[in-house]
Amino acid sequence: MNILRTSRVALRALGRNKMRSFLTALGIIIGVGAVISMVSIGEGARRGVEDRFASMGTNLLFVSPGSRSRGGVHSGSGGWNTLKPEDAAAIEQQCDAVKYTSPSASTRAQVVYGNKNWNTSIQGTGAMYPEVRNWELADGTYFDESQVRVAAKVCVLGSEVKKSLFEDEDAVGKIIRVKAIPFRVIGVFKSKGESGGWFNRDDMMTVPYTTVMKRLTGQEYISSIDISAVSAARTKETQTQIEELMRIRHKIAPGAEDDFQVRNMSEIAEGAAQATQIMTILLGSIASISLLVGGIGIMNIMLVSVTERIREIGIRMAVGARQKDILLQFLTEAIVLSVLGGLIGVFFGIGLSKILHYVKIFSEFKTTVSPSSIIMAFGFSASVGIFFGFYPARKASRLDPIEALRYE
Repeated sequence: MNILRTSRVALRALGRNKMRSFLTALGIIIGVGAVISMVSIGEGARRGVEDRFASMGTNLLFVSPGSRSRGGVHSGSGGWNTLKPEDAAAIEQQCDAVKYTSPSASTRAQVVYGNKNWNTSIQGTGAMYPEVRNWELADGTYFDESQVRVAAKVCVLGSEVKKSLFEDEDAVGKIIRVKAIPFRVIGVFKSKGESGGWFNRDDMMTVPYTTVMKRLTGQEYISSIDISAVSAARTKETQTQIEELMRIRHKIAPGAEDDFQVRNMSEIAEGAAQATQIMTILLGSIASISLLVGGIGIMNIMLVSVTERIREIGIRMAVGARQKDILLQFLTEAIVLSVLGGLIGVFFGIGLSKILHYVKIFSEFKTTVSPSSIIMAFGFSASVGIFFGFYPARKASRLDPIEALRYE
């Protein structure tokens, strides 16, 4: 008996009980759909995390104030600031794994244009801030090193601030006021949106960090240093070089506590990606249980089918069918059930993953259906058909032909 003929006979046998066959395949349909949709949620979350970290900057590291203990009193993280612009310059010049640096000094103030005003974050940065943070401008230009040196009264607006103050009006070239000080708008950032629901990255404006220090706050130290490594592969090396240089510059004795801290965003992004990967595996594993339940349903129905068709099996054996022909016949029926259920389940899973994107709890990221999840789910469904269909098929093939013919 060839495979094609066996498949036709299997389809006719299943077609005699359409509703029962559909309900049996439904377990596989739901199982495959659940696996694909759950894996798509996990994959979408992983890519969302990667995209958010990528949008923060290229191979990004931060140097921020550390802590110090005096008289048994510990200042805590960020409680002891000794960072100066010279530290940023030294890092860029002496660390060969560093590509760009951007000193940072920030404050918050009311920004006024005409009869409109807006309270926003004012970020003092270096000239290389757009390159470090991988942030393009929608209009105008960014300030350069010469404007940083003279603490120029120029600014670049985030898209939210631009919209609030200027609406549809062109902002470049206009004069706004911050603490009664006039600033000329020279550029507008492209929109980046919210950062994981914590804050709106577009609700800010940047000015030279020297301007913040000299004209707005009078502070002596910078808040942090944003650093871009030459490549993602060298971020760990970059961190080591920075730590060694800063300990020398700040005259920190061996074994003493650092008065700064270096954060490597690549390591944080890697850890977050691994966490979402574990979540994807967990979701897929949980969904796979429904496939096993569907397989048990196939075994149950095939056992019922064998019982109903004992006399048919006896007749087939009497006219020359061998044990392996009977085995193949019933095994094919189980495989056809699981494969058809798997095919329908693939489309069900893809559709479900698209719908889940519009559910509020999953709307933060785009669900992503990967070819690997489809292949895995479909392959698993076919394997379930073979595994759970083998016992009923084997039972059918071992029936005694004489006893089968006598069965009523």
